[in-house]
Amino acid sequence: MNTKAQAIRLGVDRGVREFRHSMGSSDQWYNVFTGLAALTVLWFQRDSSVEGSGVSLATLTLPSMLGMGMVFGALVGPAGQLSTNREDGTLLRAKAVPNGMIGYLVGRTVQTSLDSLSGLVVVLVPGLFLVNVLAGAGVGGVLGLAAVLALGMASMLPWGAVAGSITKSPGGAMGITMLPMMGIIAISGIFYPITAMPGWLQGVAQVFPVYWAGHGARAALLPDAAAAAELGGTWRITEMVGVLGVWAVVGFVLAPTILRRMARRESGSDMEQRRQAALQRVR
Repeated sequence: MNTKAQAIRLGVDRGVREFRHSMGSSDQWYNVFTGLAALTVLWFQRDSSVEGSGVSLATLTLPSMLGMGMVFGALVGPAGQLSTNREDGTLLRAKAVPNGMIGYLVGRTVQTSLDSLSGLVVVLVPGLFLVNVLAGAGVGGVLGLAAVLALGMASMLPWGAVAGSITKSPGGAMGITMLPMMGIIAISGIFYPITAMPGWLQGVAQVFPVYWAGHGARAALLPDAAAAAELGGTWRITEMVGVLGVWAVVGFVLAPTILRRMARRESGSDMEQRRQAALQRVR
């Protein structure tokens, strides 16, 4: 087995182990809170109908949450993890091992994927008690949803790595990812039809992956009549694949170069400065 293949195998194993560890940590309280919040939103929306679509607002919202959750996790998760690992020396140690950065990035990708999937399950399972969107979707709909979620993750995963590599602290990484993402989610038609937004905000929302991941999830799980609540009154699958694909391609082209530059600049003295700054924040 060549060294790169060995690094990939070790990265996969590391990602799985870290995911198992996170499942027993206090981090899962975030998933519990997310599930309760989603259930609360769906509960209040269950009796609200969307004019012309033949479905309730909750029926539109649940698939939207799945698409949004995958994109959100793919951006915010790697950004925070990468910034934390710069601070605690994990990246410096990975840099010192042959193909260590490859193994590190594979491990981060595996853990992020598993974390995002577990978060989706926490939202989907209680949501199905109120809105069984899987009942009429069939196998094709479920497979379509899986494809949309995979493409949504690919569209944001490299950008999360970029955000984590250009910030000096985990707080900074959260600041440049979570806060803008909250604003984008608010205008992307996740919790109500995007047609209710002003035209210029509709245009802004369509630039980013959040809207398209939600749109694709709705197209996979909901009946054709539900497209009446979409822009243009139809499912725009080609446009969805195009926008998410462009974000993914550009991200995967830029991210390796930025990460290599960041890794070359890593040194023991820089890590120690960040560690001391972190200790000051704790005190």
